[in-house]
Amino acid sequence: MRITKTSPLLFILFAFFSLQSLTAQEELTTDELFIKARAAAFDEDDYPKAIELTKLALEKSPNYADVRIFLGRLYTWTDRNAEAREAFERVLSENPGYEDGSLAYANLEYWNDNSKKALEILNKGIEKNPGSEDLLLLQARVQKDLKMYAEASTTLNQLLKINPKLTEARSLGESIRNVSSKNQIGADYEYVYFDKRFDDPWHLATIDYSRSTKIGSIIGRINYANRFNSNGTQFNIDAYPSISDTFYAYVSGGIASSGSIFPEYRAGASLYANLPAAFEGEVGFRMLSFDEKTWIYTASVGKYISNFWLNARTFITPDNENVSHSYSLNVRYYIAGADDFLSFGIGTGIDPDDNANNIQFGGSSTYKLQSNNISLGYRMSVKSTNVFFVNASLEDQEYAPETRGNQFSVGVGYFKKF
Repeated sequence: MRITKTSPLLFILFAFFSLQSLTAQEELTTDELFIKARAAAFDEDDYPKAIELTKLALEKSPNYADVRIFLGRLYTWTDRNAEAREAFERVLSENPGYEDGSLAYANLEYWNDNSKKALEILNKGIEKNPGSEDLLLLQARVQKDLKMYAEASTTLNQLLKINPKLTEARSLGESIRNVSSKNQIGADYEYVYFDKRFDDPWHLATIDYSRSTKIGSIIGRINYANRFNSNGTQFNIDAYPSISDTFYAYVSGGIASSGSIFPEYRAGASLYANLPAAFEGEVGFRMLSFDEKTWIYTASVGKYISNFWLNARTFITPDNENVSHSYSLNVRYYIAGADDFLSFGIGTGIDPDDNANNIQFGGSSTYKLQSNNISLGYRMSVKSTNVFFVNASLEDQEYAPETRGNQFSVGVGYFKKF
């Protein structure tokens, strides 16, 4: 076996260039080292190199808060949490409530399932920076994780007053709203007029009560209708169980009074997913039982864009002969908080969740007749706990083959949170 010896000349050259490299690093300013550390982390994906460069920068400027925060973030990304905490705590001890330090430290604790500690850090940071959008948004996420739904809603309302176009806040607010208020009681009324199909208008009214529980909100609802010169009532239970930060569900069941003009039974379920970039997706089903059971399948996708929320939905209803499709697009323009918006909708076909029209699923022509609709609405909150709404819709319905008529509806309602 031949053993090769390192040439003395090569050793000297290696030592010389290493010394030159170290001397060059030492000659760089703190900011230049900081820039090189960021490039190593983000462009080269070389965290050990970034850490060493950041440490060199701190040797020159040990009180440079942004550099030490970056070191803490590097430790966070490489699972060196104890060292990250040490870096963040030093920054916040020297600069109480420093915005970027509070955000980085709170994120570390939130990601490591220590939301109580994260909230403590955020509270101190927001005290010093009450207008920080990043701190307020993270505070709302942490409050939701701790099931502090009322506090999270208050935080988001505060945030939306600062920036009404913050889509992340609206998306989070919508998911919180489904599991938030401890108690809510409401009532609404809808008047339906027909220009041709029926001589008498329809009247529909609802009273409901919802309660937030550990698993999510549960809603009890009583529906009343007067149509075809007959009265009917329906009793529903709806629930929105929270599964995780990403998923929540909708589960519903109902039964009508004997001989009612509502479906004898109804059931439904959907799974919702809060997706990146302020998207939300849903898949589910509905079942309506008249003389026979009708199964309807649904899917939807929603998206927040600035002050707007857009939702596209389809209902698919198969039978033995064909498959019926209905489509709708609903748009909200938020004026202020989660309960302050204008709404607009257009669609084709029948919505099984619409008590004014889902009775048509009991007819023999459900899968053949066509309809188009347009709607407008306005919702307004007063002191956050009182919500009023009004809506109107126009439906062009084919109620017999090649025979069409217009159906006009107007509704008003109110609910109280407490």
